[in-house]
Amino acid sequence: MKNYQTNQIKNIVLVGNTGSGKTTFAEAMLLAGGVIDRKGAVETKNTVSDYNPIEHERNSSIFSTVLYTEWLDNKINMIDAPGLDDFVGGVVSSLRVADTAVMLINAQNGVEVGTEIHSRWTEKNNKPLILVINHLDHEKANFEKTMEMLKQSFGNNVVLAQYPVSTGSGFDSIIDLLSMKMYKYSGGKLEQVDIPAGEKDRAEELQNELIEKAAESDEKLMETFFENGTLTEDEIRKGIKTGLVARGMFPVFCISAKKDFGVTRVMDFIVKDAPSPSEMPASKNDDGAEIPCDPSKPASLYVFKTSVEEHIGEVSYFKVMSGEISEGADLVNNNTRNKERFAQLLVVAGKNRTKVSKLSAGDIGATVKLKGTKTNHTLTHSSESYLFPATVLPEPKYRTAIKTVTEGDEEKLGEVLNRIKEEDQTIVVEYSKELRQIILSGQGEFHLNILKWHLDNIFKIATEFITPKIPYRETITKIAQADYRHKKQSGGAGQFGEVHLVIEPYIEGGLDPKKYAIDGKEINISVRGKEEHDLAWGGKLVFYNCIVGGSIDARFLPSILKGIMEKMEAGPLTGCYARDIKVAVYDGKMHPVDSNDISFRLAGRNAFSHAFKKAGPKILEPIYDVEILVPADYMGDVMSDLQGRRAIIQGMGAEKGFQKITAKVPLAEMNKYSTSLSSITGGRAMYSMKFAEYTQVPGDVQNELLKAHAAEEEEE
Repeated sequence: MKNYQTNQIKNIVLVGNTGSGKTTFAEAMLLAGGVIDRKGAVETKNTVSDYNPIEHERNSSIFSTVLYTEWLDNKINMIDAPGLDDFVGGVVSSLRVADTAVMLINAQNGVEVGTEIHSRWTEKNNKPLILVINHLDHEKANFEKTMEMLKQSFGNNVVLAQYPVSTGSGFDSIIDLLSMKMYKYSGGKLEQVDIPAGEKDRAEELQNELIEKAAESDEKLMETFFENGTLTEDEIRKGIKTGLVARGMFPVFCISAKKDFGVTRVMDFIVKDAPSPSEMPASKNDDGAEIPCDPSKPASLYVFKTSVEEHIGEVSYFKVMSGEISEGADLVNNNTRNKERFAQLLVVAGKNRTKVSKLSAGDIGATVKLKGTKTNHTLTHSSESYLFPATVLPEPKYRTAIKTVTEGDEEKLGEVLNRIKEEDQTIVVEYSKELRQIILSGQGEFHLNILKWHLDNIFKIATEFITPKIPYRETITKIAQADYRHKKQSGGAGQFGEVHLVIEPYIEGGLDPKKYAIDGKEINISVRGKEEHDLAWGGKLVFYNCIVGGSIDARFLPSILKGIMEKMEAGPLTGCYARDIKVAVYDGKMHPVDSNDISFRLAGRNAFSHAFKKAGPKILEPIYDVEILVPADYMGDVMSDLQGRRAIIQGMGAEKGFQKITAKVPLAEMNKYSTSLSSITGGRAMYSMKFAEYTQVPGDVQNELLKAHAAEEEEE
């Protein structure tokens, strides 16, 4: 394979709702470019892209797949991204290295949930967008309705580059507004002919719209358009490229990927009009400095995907951000400061890999058996030390707990989960000491079911999902005092320690204590020392040494604090973490022989527990900001469901053809919400959630939690 220069490279990501035909379209492009000599099909499980066993079983893309094809002396790097929202991480990581998004639209359904989800990510990543309407040969294809929905979702920047003469079983001709020719398909062959007289007026009218939109992207072109009333083909193409990069226009193409109708015309457009890597805005490093995509600069690359494959090991997929990478090159991993040697350079088409000697700036490739390089790592020439920022992935939306069926498999499970989350960084694995569970979080129930399939079938670890516990927090609402004497005598040296303390709620900016009035009794406080502890689970503990007269030796105060912290980690009410508390130790007693560290640790722990239960204790629950996009027809059902989940509606509005609901919802009520929302709306709604705050649970909920904890302790 030849070495392509930066200006001969196009990087695209195929996005769109599941079922829109991305994998079939990719297969047609591979065939057209000569990378394969026979076209596979999703139904027969022999496509280049969907090559994993689980993808064969499900007949849909689960993972993003790196591909390439060659066309008109250019290399087109493609990433076939999964369409289901559960696997949106593959879309986001692919958009990071692609220069243009090609969105497939199913002509039967128009704009679907996945269309909207992926369009939001292309907008967030500021990527040029080409719209390709597929399945125009299907009997239920509706081109006009699809265009209406596209303009509603994407606005007036949607502009036709082609339109079909007819759809359904008669779909065999496309009017191309760039060349002003009709492309007719017969017997699998493409024939270029003049536009029929009956279509001439419509084609000229639509071409004028395309020219106007191209002219709008450049002031000089706009002046030329006003002077001449039109633009040359070269001027049109210049305006289109400028408009694409600025997201000022979204050109629409028409195809049947299954029958190879229109595919090569889209490839022509990508090669001639989509931006090359050097024509896109330069990437910035972690210091905000621009790194031009220039082959003459020092080498740098960014690893955007890692996979572990049988018989090969770890495969690292990367984009060359600057310079050139040659086989045998040594680069420095700036995340680990280790040197890495690129013993092999590969270009990839699914599981098929071809060795190359060199890759230039902007190209996408892969290598194997790097020592410590992971996804999101930056490797550069030894003269450079910067990092490219890690890709920001969506917050998890679904959580479950997991445990092994067979005792003794826990260590093996931990190793495999760590490996899986390296490959799919939208999976979050938390070994919760607080909940005593392994918590898995992902983008949806199907997402985590696929993980479980791999555990069961590939790694042979029998596991089960169980209901995850909620990470509640405990705190107090008023001042309370307690004292506790720990005394133990069992021959020889005994144990003795007595602690008197006062606790109160911690409030940001509050004053240090001076005196307390408790149960008609006044306690004067003289602060001798103060320690503020930011707790790992959120909130604070402020510990005051208020001992006067030497009633407790200063050397025992760390033990008292340790005992208090132990009870903060296993809260007195439900065993969940406690937070936001001030503790003032003001008195106590010790014994010249029997007092020791363990005595005061236990005394401090028990005094704190007794005071906590008298201080108006409250359980706090995690609240999440939830945003839902739903078709108007389902608005009432979704709202009713939210109200049953103790949601507080924050606002409602409209966004790109959807109704938008924002709400605050307790995490305890979000269990399996993705499945419920899909059921309510027929899979036509989407949502996102992000942690917001901790708030007090209602009284009835707190009572239920206390009963459940008491029952759990009895069982143990």
